Amino acid sequence: MSLNHTVRLGTRGSALSRQQTAQVAALLQAAHPDLHVEAVIITTQGDRVLDKPLALLGGKGVFTAELEAALRREQIDFAVHSLKDLPTDTPDDLPLGAIPARADPADVLISRAGFTLTTLPKGASVGTSSRRRAAQLLHLRPDLKIIDIRGNVDTRIGKALAESGDYAAILLAYAGLERLGRLNAISQRLSLDEMLPAPGQGALAVQCRDEAASLDLLAPIQHSQTTAAVSAERAFLAGLGGGCSLPIAAYAMIDGAMLRLRGRVNSPDGTQQIDVSANGSAANAEQIGYQLADQALARGAAALLESLG
Repeated sequence: MSLNHTVRLGTRGSALSRQQTAQVAALLQAAHPDLHVEAVIITTQGDRVLDKPLALLGGKGVFTAELEAALRREQIDFAVHSLKDLPTDTPDDLPLGAIPARADPADVLISRAGFTLTTLPKGASVGTSSRRRAAQLLHLRPDLKIIDIRGNVDTRIGKALAESGDYAAILLAYAGLERLGRLNAISQRLSLDEMLPAPGQGALAVQCRDEAASLDLLAPIQHSQTTAAVSAERAFLAGLGGGCSLPIAAYAMIDGAMLRLRGRVNSPDGTQQIDVSANGSAANAEQIGYQLADQALARGAAALLESLG
């Protein structure tokens, strides 16, 4: 692949996906000033089916399978994903060629009345399509009622802010709101103690075919610290046999050559929560993730996950 070649970036059609792809395009063009980049919209199962909870769609790959198929057909050269949507068992022929620097991984509350976690009225309805967010929220506020919510970020914000809406608040990722310039909609940024993020939350991943030219082109936009952190988080998820639809959370912080990983597993109703943590060399990121998964399993995580059926 030569630098005067037009590189086609596959993306979902939502405003957030297109903005994320524009960020990757800008990084590539900064690294390769003569490179031509264009976006190709690919519609995924998760985009087409909006009347079912994500978990009922199978969870695994609902936002990524069509992009991977387009890569294999050579309809696109690279696929841009939200890393948290990618299954941990990435195909050998479609590696993650680059993981750029991560955005803020936190979760946030959005409420038309400006409610926070502590001021939400008893029995209030909160919208989320994430089992992880729902379970952690119920652990903190078992009185709340969780209602499924689907649609792109702007659609969800509109539902949250509607005067006659069904939701006292909704939960979303800070990174998506930041990328869309919608930080003004936030009522509260939740701390990592209150709401530990999904593995890979806030990070993007650029997937490509297993070709030297593609990997070389992506190498300059790889961020080593982010890659180490999310590798540990995704290893924790993989070690638990989990997918993005399960109530599993993880976040790794890098301090010099050291990595600190926190993991969390909840029962779906939030009544039980297992918190684990480990420290080690960032060079051993995946190993730390798998070891922490073993620690969580030893403390009963399997039983919590099996309760999902």
